[in-house]
Amino acid sequence: MQTNTQDRRKHELLAGLAMHTGTETWFRHWTGRLVYTDGLKYLAETAGAYWLIDLVASWCPHEKLGGEEFIAWKLAVRPDHTATATAEDGNGRALITQNIPLTDFPLDEISLYLTDGVLLLTSEY
Repeated sequence: MQTNTQDRRKHELLAGLAMHTGTETWFRHWTGRLVYTDGLKYLAETAGAYWLIDLVASWCPHEKLGGEEFIAWKLAVRPDHTATATAEDGNGRALITQNIPLTDFPLDEISLYLTDGVLLLTSEY
């Protein structure tokens, strides 16, 4: 029964994410380091993942990301509920990797883009 509930949650989340192909509203992160789109707000609210936006914002001032105008963030969740967040330069070169010891993020993986200070879903790019 647990698996059916998890599968339904994943399906509903993916269906909702697919509807986001642009944004009408921009949301400023509390740090002021980035803004994010309607799609990211939907993801954060639906998946309980405001922490993911916080994670990206926390790395924004880091020297390893300095000068990069485009960053592809990838979150990969393992079956044991640990995860890895990786920032890449858009050409597959890893800039930063952060291990996450425990998460209830419902998807196995997700990719986000950070460009010109805006964090968005890949479908919103």
